[in-house]
Amino acid sequence: MARAATDLGETPASPQTAPPDAMAADATPHNAAPPNPAQRAWLARGLDQPGGKLPLFDREGQRISPRTVKTCLERGWAEPWFSNPLKPDWLICKLTPEGGRVAKRR
Repeated sequence: MARAATDLGETPASPQTAPPDAMAADATPHNAAPPNPAQRAWLARGLDQPGGKLPLFDREGQRISPRTVKTCLERGWAEPWFSNPLKPDWLICKLTPEGGRVAKRR
C-alpha cells in the first residue's frame, strides 16, 4: 500500500495553494460577516460588565440561544471564561477585544 506524502514527512502538493499570509488573512474574524442583531445585543451586554462577562439570559429571562453563543465563539468575538460546576452544560463566556470592537460598531 502506498503511503501518503504526509506519512513521509512531506507536505502534499495542492493545485490551488495560496501564499500562507493570504490564507491567514481570510481566516481572521475581521473578514467574518458582521454580527446579526441578536449577536450584537448579546455582545453589547458584556461591554459594561466586569471582565466583559456575557450573560446567560436575555433581558426577558430567556436563555441566550446556543447558536448565538457558538457563532460568536467561532468568529472570535467571545471566548469561554470558566466552567460552572453546578451547570456544566452552561458555557460562561466573556468578550474578546475583537468582540468589544464589534459590539461598539453601528
